[in-house]
Amino acid sequence: METFSSTFLPLLWTVTSLLSGTYCSPYVRVPTILHGTYGHSLLLPVEDFVHSEDVEIFFSWNFRGPTEDMPTLLVAFQNQKDINMDKSRFSFQPPNASLLIHSLDQTVEGEYWLAFYITFPNGSTVRENNPVRITVDVPVSVPVIKKSPATEVVEDKENVTWMCSVENGTRVRYRWFQDDRPVRAGARHTLSPDNSSLVISPVRKEDIGEYSCVVENFISEETSAPAALNIFYGPYNLAVKSDQGLQTGGVFTVNPGELVFFDCLADSNPPNSCAWISKTNNATEVLMTGPRFEVLSYKLAHTEEFLCRAFNNVTQKQDETEFTLVVASLGTGKEKHFQEGSAASPLTAIVIVSLIVIICMLVVLFRKSCHPHRVIMNIYNRPLTDQKGPHLSGHEDATEDFGIYEFVAIPGRAESTLASNRSLAGLESAQDLHTTIYDVIKHVPETPSQSLLK
Repeated sequence: METFSSTFLPLLWTVTSLLSGTYCSPYVRVPTILHGTYGHSLLLPVEDFVHSEDVEIFFSWNFRGPTEDMPTLLVAFQNQKDINMDKSRFSFQPPNASLLIHSLDQTVEGEYWLAFYITFPNGSTVRENNPVRITVDVPVSVPVIKKSPATEVVEDKENVTWMCSVENGTRVRYRWFQDDRPVRAGARHTLSPDNSSLVISPVRKEDIGEYSCVVENFISEETSAPAALNIFYGPYNLAVKSDQGLQTGGVFTVNPGELVFFDCLADSNPPNSCAWISKTNNATEVLMTGPRFEVLSYKLAHTEEFLCRAFNNVTQKQDETEFTLVVASLGTGKEKHFQEGSAASPLTAIVIVSLIVIICMLVVLFRKSCHPHRVIMNIYNRPLTDQKGPHLSGHEDATEDFGIYEFVAIPGRAESTLASNRSLAGLESAQDLHTTIYDVIKHVPETPSQSLLK
């Protein structure tokens, strides 16, 4: 049983230390590597599994630099006493075997060994060495990226080189990103051994974007400000568009006499120049240049063929597309009229209803304020003399018609005596008793002109 424990347990602790990054023994456990920050302190922790007064323990820390062959004793502990070789740089507080390094610099980088000796009461002794590797890093500063060439580049003709640098930092690792997506080495992307530079050869349209560089080491990480990459490309995806007529593939049908506009569109940087060309009997003729083509359909034949040619002056690339223009009656445009009418019908209905409501309100207001029934009745019952209108008296001289008029109504023969004798004197023989007798009592002033002025 003792033989099994002495062979299996050390093997188990060794496998555990490899998997966890910590060196384990049956008695102590220490990390295998530590990363420290320049100018700061660093603790080399040790977990002690031996807790007995009957056991005699001896610990020591040894150091060997990258260029040294033999290790140097730093501190030691034995029989409840410590031996501190350099208290200004190291601290050792027994019975804890952890070692504190006060201020880190490049001189403390290297390998450290924790050597311990354990003597048990039965006289048996255990001796082990536990290595720890320490690195001292300087935090990285914010990186700066540069592009060569600094100007815009042309696709498929030129290359771009990105360079990333930091002012401070040790053991720096670099990573590149395009629009926050990682950039990895490929057919057109080449990275330097330390990834500090990125070469794109040749550049293409899909390389357009913002590039950034991330630098890091074991203790810090920083990201550069983004830098844009602009590339001249195109033309791509050339197409002719029009908002008028009917389009079926590359055929446009327009009404006779209609003025039609065509636009030549393409994906291009910088924007391409366009030429509109007519094709007749295998002959071509440049009609105009510019992105828009204006056609008067009444000047065209029944069917004509055209093409738009796009040219990028920087990339020296061009593309062209053909289209056919057919002049034919598209009908009265009932479908379009129906669509427009259906869109406008709600507004028309609202306007009509509003007008009806306004007219009704005006009628009600007029009836309430003017009482038209009463006005009509008053006009109907008004005496003849109260109605205004032209009156022919038969007298041209106003002084002759001036006087007082008396109106006497004779309802019947029995009441004839109520009338004035003077007024009825000349009416007994011929006048109808149901008529009105007009008796004029003339009273002409002596001086009529003076009376009118008064």
